[in-house]
Amino acid sequence: MREELYKFKYRSLCEKIKPVLEKKAFEVHVVENAQQAKELVEKLIPQGSVVSSGGSLTLSDSGILDLLRSGKYKFLDRYNSPDRRKTELEAFDCDYYLCSANAVTMNGELVFMDGFGNRVAAITYGPKNVVLIVSANKIVENLEAARERIRYITPMNAKRLSLSTPCATTGICQDCDSPQRICRHFHVVYDSRNLPKRIKVILVLEELGL
Repeated sequence: MREELYKFKYRSLCEKIKPVLEKKAFEVHVVENAQQAKELVEKLIPQGSVVSSGGSLTLSDSGILDLLRSGKYKFLDRYNSPDRRKTELEAFDCDYYLCSANAVTMNGELVFMDGFGNRVAAITYGPKNVVLIVSANKIVENLEAARERIRYITPMNAKRLSLSTPCATTGICQDCDSPQRICRHFHVVYDSRNLPKRIKVILVLEELGL
């Protein structure tokens, strides 16, 4: 029953936000679950394409990272690269760049927080296409709520990555000055009208990632 109620809520949110995002020239798809998201990604990306990704628990949870490594694509795999910086720079010229967003507002704003900035840089400019897989629990009311969501989630990511930050110990954002801080670059994409449909948003009606 609980799952059905959340699915009802998420579907309602996605139905409301989809036309808002489309008006801003984002390409938008709504799918039921991770499996459908994976199938859609496989449909959207032609075999042989050069693809890359940002760090994303959502890509792992959904099986999409395994798809990228399946041999169907030329995957610039930052996770297993002997020269990670070189691979991340090569991603700027790829055909498809995949990642998630930290939040999406009801006003149609895509919100990101990065530690190094490679993800937000690639989303902003470079790759021919950007594919965002975003679970519906990341939909928030406005930019203020997006910031609060990020502050709430960041300690869990810091803990997951075994970082030496105050929030990885306390579980609460300290707005710290730690060298390992992962919330350095706050980025908002307001629309994609300069390059219509370059950014493709796949909204998933179940919770993925953090």
